Amino acid sequence: MNEMNPNLPDTPDKGRLKISITSEVTAYPVNDATISISYTGVPDSQLEQLNTDASGQTDTVELAAPPLEYSLNPAIEEQPYAEYTLQVDAPGFEPISIAGAEILPDVTALQNIQLRPLTDPENAENVFVIPAHTLYGVYPPKIPEEEIKPVDESGEIVLSRVVVPEYIVVHDGSPRDTTAQNYYVKYKDYIKNVASSEIYATWPEDTIRANVLAIMSFTLNRVYTEWYRNQGYDFTITSSTAFDHKWIPERNFFDTISAIVDELFSNYLSRPNVRQPILTQYCDGRRVQCPNWMTQWGSKSLGDQGYSPIEILRYYYGDDMYINTAEAVSGIPSSWPGYNLEIGASGDKVLQMQEQLNVIAGAYPAIPKITADGVYGPATEAAVRKFQSVFGLPETGIVDYRTWYKISEIYVGVSRIAELQ
Repeated sequence: MNEMNPNLPDTPDKGRLKISITSEVTAYPVNDATISISYTGVPDSQLEQLNTDASGQTDTVELAAPPLEYSLNPAIEEQPYAEYTLQVDAPGFEPISIAGAEILPDVTALQNIQLRPLTDPENAENVFVIPAHTLYGVYPPKIPEEEIKPVDESGEIVLSRVVVPEYIVVHDGSPRDTTAQNYYVKYKDYIKNVASSEIYATWPEDTIRANVLAIMSFTLNRVYTEWYRNQGYDFTITSSTAFDHKWIPERNFFDTISAIVDELFSNYLSRPNVRQPILTQYCDGRRVQCPNWMTQWGSKSLGDQGYSPIEILRYYYGDDMYINTAEAVSGIPSSWPGYNLEIGASGDKVLQMQEQLNVIAGAYPAIPKITADGVYGPATEAAVRKFQSVFGLPETGIVDYRTWYKISEIYVGVSRIAELQ
């Protein structure tokens, strides 16, 4: 790989990067952090220096990226993303360096960083190196498993219903690697991370939806069957492609993938008369072939042809595959009311949402505080619109499904210490 100089012919396109920084302890935004951006191959080549605002966010910056075609054509062997190094410093926090942040053309990379408060000034910075994308690098293929786990053995199934967990515990290595670290990861962030690591965010939206549904169903099967805990392990899933999915600490995800996960996060795949989410396995379809499983490049081709997400999934897994919705989402104060909240709405759900927004406004001063009166008026609409702007949602001023759950997620984060005891 050359040094990704913007004057060289292999980075003619532009991608975008937006960085959001919060405190690991309080989940509050970190104001006035400094981020230096350089080419990963040329660490002294500072290209940009950004600062976070009161919401802990930087402006969106354009960065050079390889041609779009590289991520759309399986026959092209060139690396389809550019790699940048982010050096983050903030007063009172441990510095962090992330090498290999991926920038794809035509999409926005979202880099969320949690900083640890500085306890020992002698501490060296935390350094993360992002390995190659699974469609570009070489990773072990998935070891085949039965897609439906036996349920007649005592203690095999612990959950009586499918619940979307708030956090999952990811073992960053193969199951038996006792040196690998366990990470507590928000479920939605885990799915966004895996999808960004395993497919390209430049692909058709319905291809992304099909792949996200497969990743979520596989993950919820691990949760529902307590697969690893029943083998004596203390984690939910691993980051090994041989056993589970590729999950990478501190990697960025992409706006196209993030929006789709926010839209679909309570869904999974099921077959008739089977209570557990289906363990939907897949492979890339270029380096590795896998009959009866979805292939990622194949799903891209079907998406190009206009197949819907369920049509893509049935093409590979059969016609008796269905999209189902989990009965509960854990870690939220109250579930989605089932209809949009907008001007003219009133009642308990509006009141609860207003109260949550006011707590969030205490941490994010860009969001105006409002009178919590249970009536959705112009001031509430303006506060919702600002919330959507800060958290990357369409700025409609209407609390739809995605906005409701994002308000819940941020409220829970800032209203309790985010340390998992």
